[in-house]
Amino acid sequence: MPAALLDTNAVSDLMRDHPKVKARIAKETAPITSTVIIVGEIRYGLERLPLGKKRADLGARAQAILADLRIEPVTETIAGVYGRLKASLESEGLNLDYNDLWIAATAIDLGRVLVTRDKVFLQVPGLLVEDWSV
Repeated sequence: MPAALLDTNAVSDLMRDHPKVKARIAKETAPITSTVIIVGEIRYGLERLPLGKKRADLGARAQAILADLRIEPVTETIAGVYGRLKASLESEGLNLDYNDLWIAATAIDLGRVLVTRDKVFLQVPGLLVEDWSV
């Protein structure tokens, strides 16, 4: 099984101490990664919360979780995969969110399984997807 790349909702599950996701993470021997795109989505979600204890607590949890992950940058090679993937999906009448396309392109380029609850990723050819929350 290839190494895992966590999608935004998988990181959110960890922030909420989802027992199944935490248990699966604990079993993994390969390094678990995420992307700068997901870091941006997590930070955006935190910024939308009102100032207060909940936001501060979730921010601290996010920081701790992201510090334990290898955060993959967007590279020129990933950009090439993104362009081909976007054109291919559009030709089939599928239009994914830009961030989802970048996340999928990163996972494909790096040969990672994308850990997500988002079913839209199941439409992406060549992308390995697992839901660790079930």
